[in-house]
Amino acid sequence: MATDDTATLLQRVSLRDRQAFSALYRGTSSKLFGICLRILRDRAEAEEALQDVYIKIWQKAGNYAATETHPAGWLAAIARNHAIDVLRARKPVANTIDDAYDLADPSPDPEHSAMMSGEGRRIDNCMRELETDRADAVRKAYIDGHSYQELAEQFNIPLNTMRTWLRRSLLKLKECMER
Repeated sequence: MATDDTATLLQRVSLRDRQAFSALYRGTSSKLFGICLRILRDRAEAEEALQDVYIKIWQKAGNYAATETHPAGWLAAIARNHAIDVLRARKPVANTIDDAYDLADPSPDPEHSAMMSGEGRRIDNCMRELETDRADAVRKAYIDGHSYQELAEQFNIPLNTMRTWLRRSLLKLKECMER
């Protein structure tokens, strides 16, 4: 769906136009479902989350500012944030205070600690081999959870260029880690 079409539909949805909402759903639901499914890894849960996402879109369409945000990014952020909320809610409640504070085993064994710190140093060294902007993009995508669209906007580059940056950076990291 074209950016202008999505933005127009969001404006109409903010005026409670049900036909615009149906058109918006038809044009964007597969992408938003994919986001929910990728995060939740459960089809039934993703379908339920998608319903909640569209309720939020209906309720918040008036908050969309076309001049500040790309409409697909705005919709994707709602879907991603809701799916993450569902994922967090899925976490089981701790049965005891020890479980809640992870007091049962406060520190890993020394061998595990040494191995993990060595791996961390190797990753840091490999990240330094990347160009600064590529390394920043990798951190923001895979540590901070930013979408490709958000990163493309932050770095002021086309979406496909951001995808290429990340793919090539991951290949370089893999190659570095295998040495």
